Amino acid sequence: DDELQTDGNRSGHFRNGDVGLAPTNEEVIRIIAAQLAEIGDQFDKEIQERVVNGLVQHFMNENLSNEEITRHMSRVVRELIQAIPSDMEQEKAMLVLAMVLTKKIVNTVPFLLRRVFDTTVNYMNRQFHNYIVDMVSA
Repeated sequence: DDELQTDGNRSGHFRNGDVGLAPTNEEVIRIIAAQLAEIGDQFDKEIQERVVNGLVQHFMNENLSNEEITRHMSRVVRELIQAIPSDMEQEKAMLVLAMVLTKKIVNTVPFLLRRVFDTTVNYMNRQFHNYIVDMVSA
């Protein structure tokens, strides 16, 4: 249902001729994305391999539901946010951590891409939807 965009463009779904997202300033979105990527690069260095491997094991466990994996990912993000010193707002740091974890998991085990992506999108929609909307519309 969702598209993974790698070229820096937003994905929108058409409904009755209208794009599913409100019109926004593309330059603002690019600036926000660049800032998040820079923060992600900093966090990337702080995340230990054992944390990623633990998440990989959860994603590979076919007996776990997507809901259980999402809850586990949420716990890991909350634990990491306590361990990684950051002077930024907590929501932004948690959002970036979720994206960095997703990247690290997929780089470790590429065949998990769809499951990891779907779980991350679900997690972000549940936890940060309003924050993301506010950030883009600001």
